[in-house]
Amino acid sequence: MKQYTSKELRKIWIEFYEARGHKNVGAVSLVSDGSTGVMFNVAGMQPLMPYLLGKQHPMGTRLCNVQGCVRTNDIDSVGDRSHVTFFEMMGSWSLGDYFKEERCKWSFELLTQVFGFDSDHLAATVFAGDDNAPRDEEGAKCRIDSGFLPENIFYLPAEDNWWGLEYGPCGPDSEMFYIADVPDCGPDCGPGCSCGKYTELGNDVFMQYEKHKDGKLTQLAKKNVDTGWGLERILAFLNGTKDVYRTDLFEKAVSYIEKASGSKYDDDEKMTRSMRVLADHIRTSVMLMGDEALHTPSNAGSGYVLRRLIRRAVRHSRILGMSTKDLLEVASIFIDDVYAESYPNLAANKEKVLSGLKNEIDRFTETIENGMKEFTKILENHKSSGDKAIPGKDAFYLYDTFGFPLELTVEMAEEAGLTVDEKGFAAAMEEQKQKARAGASFAQRSSDDAFAAFGSLDEKVISEFTGYEKITDEGTVLAIADTELRDFVQAGDKCTIITDVTPFYATMGGQKGDFGMISGAGEFEVSETVKLAGNRIGHVGVVKSGKLSVGDKVTLSVDKTNRGRTCMNHSATHLLQKALQTVLGDDVKQQGSYQDGERTRFDFSFPRALTSDEITAVEDMVNEKIMEDLPVVTKEESLEDAKKTGAMALFGEKYGDVVRVVSMGEFSKELCGGTHVASTGMIHCFKILSEGGIAAGVRRIEGITGAAVLSYYRKIEKDLNDAALIVKSSPSALSDRLSKMNSEIKSLSLELESLRSKAAMDSVGDISDKVVEVKGLKMIATKIPDADANELRKLADGMKEKYADGVFVLCSEKSGKVSLVVMAGDAAVSAGAHAGNMIKKLAPMVGGGGGGREAMATAGGKDPSGIDDMLKASKDVLSEML
Repeated sequence: MKQYTSKELRKIWIEFYEARGHKNVGAVSLVSDGSTGVMFNVAGMQPLMPYLLGKQHPMGTRLCNVQGCVRTNDIDSVGDRSHVTFFEMMGSWSLGDYFKEERCKWSFELLTQVFGFDSDHLAATVFAGDDNAPRDEEGAKCRIDSGFLPENIFYLPAEDNWWGLEYGPCGPDSEMFYIADVPDCGPDCGPGCSCGKYTELGNDVFMQYEKHKDGKLTQLAKKNVDTGWGLERILAFLNGTKDVYRTDLFEKAVSYIEKASGSKYDDDEKMTRSMRVLADHIRTSVMLMGDEALHTPSNAGSGYVLRRLIRRAVRHSRILGMSTKDLLEVASIFIDDVYAESYPNLAANKEKVLSGLKNEIDRFTETIENGMKEFTKILENHKSSGDKAIPGKDAFYLYDTFGFPLELTVEMAEEAGLTVDEKGFAAAMEEQKQKARAGASFAQRSSDDAFAAFGSLDEKVISEFTGYEKITDEGTVLAIADTELRDFVQAGDKCTIITDVTPFYATMGGQKGDFGMISGAGEFEVSETVKLAGNRIGHVGVVKSGKLSVGDKVTLSVDKTNRGRTCMNHSATHLLQKALQTVLGDDVKQQGSYQDGERTRFDFSFPRALTSDEITAVEDMVNEKIMEDLPVVTKEESLEDAKKTGAMALFGEKYGDVVRVVSMGEFSKELCGGTHVASTGMIHCFKILSEGGIAAGVRRIEGITGAAVLSYYRKIEKDLNDAALIVKSSPSALSDRLSKMNSEIKSLSLELESLRSKAAMDSVGDISDKVVEVKGLKMIATKIPDADANELRKLADGMKEKYADGVFVLCSEKSGKVSLVVMAGDAAVSAGAHAGNMIKKLAPMVGGGGGGREAMATAGGKDPSGIDDMLKASKDVLSEML
């Protein structure tokens, strides 16, 4: 069978469907927009869910793409031949267009005519039927008519062959399998069996029903098809392997890891697992950071997932004896050699990705080194007490305080002959989670709880929004809830309140909701306003004083300053979108936005970074329209009339028959439900703070308005004056002064480096006096006073020039820390010397760790008292290798 590359497979998929009338919609960010309730896009169909649920897609009814996805729920399984955390889904969709007959025909053509599978080696599953929906005989017939053999059609139950959400579009799915030439494992052998006879190739989902809230199914007027094939899995299978790490996606990275670690892939199970985990996690980290949906690792949300991936990669790099430089080289391989063409943002953001990756690796490396001391104390305490296990609370302390992965604690404990109470660790983890939940954003918890509690209210309980005309209004409390409905709340109680009338804008459409006060018999501080089901608006917050009850008459007062600033930022966003279209072209389309009282953020489609001239032109145009003080007029009209007048709408957004149109003079006209200034002059001024990519073909601009711009420039002025004062210059002459100082610093640095190198060499004296022979190889093992790792490397290079067949072990103590370098000449390497393996044995003697390649390795340590013993032992370590 023909061998395929990942590039070829992507091209084949897209061209196959384009030839059949499909439009390539391209890939979106790896990070989900949140509409489907998950953190990352975990399937190719996920970003298209609004269109599968009925919205009209701007590119038509036949779509295809290759979508990057991230899934970490089975992260502990990564390390075998098939599991990965980043993967690509090749997808195609029919949105109310073709159905089962065409879908089955094309799937069979792709399998047989394109990929060359024999029809007698192909199998398909179809829905077996249940009390809710009949057996999918139509699907089975279409499979057989397309070319599948009748005996290779298998009927499976809903848990295997049914797709659907809680309610809404749903239907049977049909999976395709390759049948291997091996005997059945038993009478029940079939697709889904774990014996290896059947390998899944792809899946077709037929959305032909609508599930109603009462559980009943009715036929959809427009039926959809969702097809998905996993690129990594198919690529491996087409190339005759079930190991995705043997494909071109990982080939170069694994090859480099082999060389850097000195281990051979598939020779040792433990080392091979670490190779796979390292390669996978670095790949996923690179894709996330290059995607720019995650700027940096963090301790919350998706940023924490990124941090966990990087730290797991570091842990496995230590098992393999690889350095930070090696990890960055693996990352560069994925950026430059594997994904540069398919994901151009990676190459554009390479320096940012590598810098962020290095910072996180360095931070965690330091954390591990600090945690090692604490682990040693814990280990010695339990060993001296005769304990056979480290308690779970101690393992969790290492994890929670030092970032020690449980696997690392378990591994090191096993090496010392102890186990770890993993159940106790899990209990401590759960206790921590409960504490975290208790301290989480009350607004989030309260609105979620209230959503459920308010579900039992009469559907006539609704909220009327009056915030377009006023920021203070009188209303009546209709309902109160925390985890359940309440008749009243009093001082200190946290809850969500619904009133019949409210001027508070609820978070939606990119605009952050209002905060303020509700006053009556008590004072209620509103920290967030949320949209609830049933046309209700929830005011989330805490009772500051007194008591509030259902039925109370209250005064609702929005924070005037925050609302004003939010309106300024929102209106500026409208001007920004029109300015972008004017400067860059009408292809600019809104992809998302966010406004609050601090800033505005606008995401838009555009294939490249903006030039500085373009950014200036956009910013100038927005400020020009602000100075023109254009009237901001809002009116309601039919959706059809609004579109006829050229009002911009957000693609994918579902609008009613009557829409709200916001116009700013003749310059901008958009469909918008947010709040705005009365005229553009009220924005005062606008400043773009940043412009960058967040996904393939999607850019993001962040900006500020009004007083925030003045504060921004005042800070810049202060920083400029402070900098000028420090270097004894004036602000106007600062640039020339810094340029001159930079030249002087470079010159002095070179002079200093030369002097330090000479001093270090002088401290060694006549190196011939330090040469010893170890099984025919010349060796120098010595201590250099007050030198850093870079100086040690230069000294070792100089020694290697004189003794090409030598092995050199140089160390130094500086500020209580040990630097160690091992270098081996080509002849020494040929004779069996390996600098990386030597340093793995020597570094622990000075309280450190490190690694490297055959010719050169470095390490750091924190125990200078072990230097002399380490140097003595180095001869024996070398001797054992030869």
